[in-house]
Amino acid sequence: MATFRVGVGSFNIKDEAVGFGTDTDGLGNLRVKGVTKTTGSIVSGASTLTRYSGFAADNINQLENITLTSEVGTIGDIVVGVGTSVIISSASTVTVGTVESVSIGTHFSLPVGGVEERGDNFIEGMMRFNTDLNTMEFYNGNEWRQFNYQSDIRNSPGSRGRGVFAGGNTPHKVSEIDFVNISSLGNAVNFGELTADINQVAGSASEVRGLYGGGWDGSTRQDRNEYITIASEGNAIDFGNLTQGRSHAGACNSSTRSLVGAGYGPNRRNEIDYVEIATIGNSIDFGDTVTSRDELAGLSSPVRGIFAGGGLSSGKDKTIDFVTIASKGNAVKFGELTRATAYTSGGGDGVRGIIVAGLNPSISKFIDQITIASTGNAVDFGGQCVVAGGNRGGSGCTKTRMIYGVGTTDGSSAYSNILEFITINSNGNAQDFGDLTSARSSPGGLSDSNGGLGGF
Repeated sequence: MATFRVGVGSFNIKDEAVGFGTDTDGLGNLRVKGVTKTTGSIVSGASTLTRYSGFAADNINQLENITLTSEVGTIGDIVVGVGTSVIISSASTVTVGTVESVSIGTHFSLPVGGVEERGDNFIEGMMRFNTDLNTMEFYNGNEWRQFNYQSDIRNSPGSRGRGVFAGGNTPHKVSEIDFVNISSLGNAVNFGELTADINQVAGSASEVRGLYGGGWDGSTRQDRNEYITIASEGNAIDFGNLTQGRSHAGACNSSTRSLVGAGYGPNRRNEIDYVEIATIGNSIDFGDTVTSRDELAGLSSPVRGIFAGGGLSSGKDKTIDFVTIASKGNAVKFGELTRATAYTSGGGDGVRGIIVAGLNPSISKFIDQITIASTGNAVDFGGQCVVAGGNRGGSGCTKTRMIYGVGTTDGSSAYSNILEFITINSNGNAQDFGDLTSARSSPGGLSDSNGGLGGF
């Protein structure tokens, strides 16, 4: 016989029904109608809890099978024992309230897998560990982004903050790849070689991989796309093919996607290609630039890709256009440079974009700047290059510094090995950085810490 205490009194159940708010019948049943709250309800033996509504508790620990035929709510967890189940009928709902905080004593594990194992139906806020990129990543509602980190680039030559320059014209085409540590001054060191002697390749990169697309071998506009692992020296490896052969293209990137836009092959083009950097394969059509041109600059924020300047059949171009990297589509007019220029270098810190002039129509020293998140015409940076140069190539950037090559010092054949750098937020003159391993024009440039790399 069970004894129940209520206040200072008590009652006994002895083979009779007991009910709250109900007419009771049957033998040994406890019937409850209405809203009842409890932090623990243990029913055993001949008595069963047959009906409840509005049940709320810290936890529901279910150690036996149960079928729910009414509404159940909990402010904590529903724990189902091993080998048991909770069955919810078609007319019932179970609501689990929000857990305000979670304390983990040792560690917790996120989903793990490569790019191809992300699945579909992404939801903003999803997190996972990407085994292809060896980093944590999250979905921001538009794209997967990596959690970035900053290593001690001053003391470790293999850590982030590398600028890598590949190919060029001497006037013979070359395959050499050089690298520098952007945070320090000094001459470049040999990294490896491209798969062929080539110049005018377009460079872009994630934190891990660098891509070099297209180029000119002296007879054919190339459609090859090849890659390097930036943290380690070595020769480039075949990645796939562009949608068509082209040289003098512009390139930009997010932390996961690379875009190669416009270029020459055999005429001035407006097509934009893209690839997922972590996945080897051929490029896919993205859309078109605003104008068909070559010899243009490319730069990025984590969201936007910018194409600026270039060469037209009628002369040099002032056009700046932009795309949203995570979504395919045609570029939109951003504004114009302060002066038309071709053979430009583009870079930035993800907020401010820098365009270093090349030919305008002769060699030039001027530097323009834009705010990438807005639209409008470029303004003068407030300083100039050290050496007037033409036939410039790509650049390498960190959040503070942009490095680029002079190219040629007479606009065509006086090849230079000089590297210069700009402090992106300084609005001052460029300074000498060091030298490439050989004098050349139009090398492709990239870095593992450029402004297009997202994350925190």
